[in-house]
Amino acid sequence: MKPASKKIKIEKIDNLPARQVTYSKRRRGLLKKASELSILCDCEFSVIIFSATGKLCESSSSSTKDIIARYQSHTDKVENFDQSTRELQLHCINLNKELADKSRVLRQMNGEDLEGLNIDELQRLEKDIEGSLARVLQTKDEKFFSEILALEAKGTELEQENNQLRREVAMLSDGNGVILSDISPAEGGSVSESDTDAYSCFSTGSSVDDDSGADTLSLKLGLP
Repeated sequence: MKPASKKIKIEKIDNLPARQVTYSKRRRGLLKKASELSILCDCEFSVIIFSATGKLCESSSSSTKDIIARYQSHTDKVENFDQSTRELQLHCINLNKELADKSRVLRQMNGEDLEGLNIDELQRLEKDIEGSLARVLQTKDEKFFSEILALEAKGTELEQENNQLRREVAMLSDGNGVILSDISPAEGGSVSESDTDAYSCFSTGSSVDDDSGADTLSLKLGLP
């Protein structure tokens, strides 16, 4: 069984000439690996290195400025997204807190969770409930009044329609020679069932002659 290899600890090279040699070799290897990765995977890269002496070394698959500008644009978008996410999370926290408070107030108005309230809070809750009850009663009265007005308007409309029908019947009766006696309508302008039954018989003063001129029809209006 092969023994486990020890992990080599990376430390700073204190010897300056050895540091320069290591920097030169590993820099070329790093740039070579980045170039190979760009070719193999069709990606863009940019490597910027400053040596210990401040000397700049850069290499990129395209323009370094373009890649840096693209990186900054992407970073700005990520930061804006993170800021929006944080604001959304804070808004959700506030909404949850507000929902919990409203639910607690609703339970208290239903007579629940009252143990933790002091005298002043109970008195305020009592006033709130009385105010809510007054508004409910006021709304109920307004609804009743509106329905009464609607029913009165409907009754007036039906009375007008009934009067119009009576006038039309009277006009048709006069044109056909039918004699109608005055019949008082029921209260509210509508005709009762007994009044309606009174129209079952009619009387006409005209006679109808057939070819022999012998037959005569007479109809009389029956009153209750």
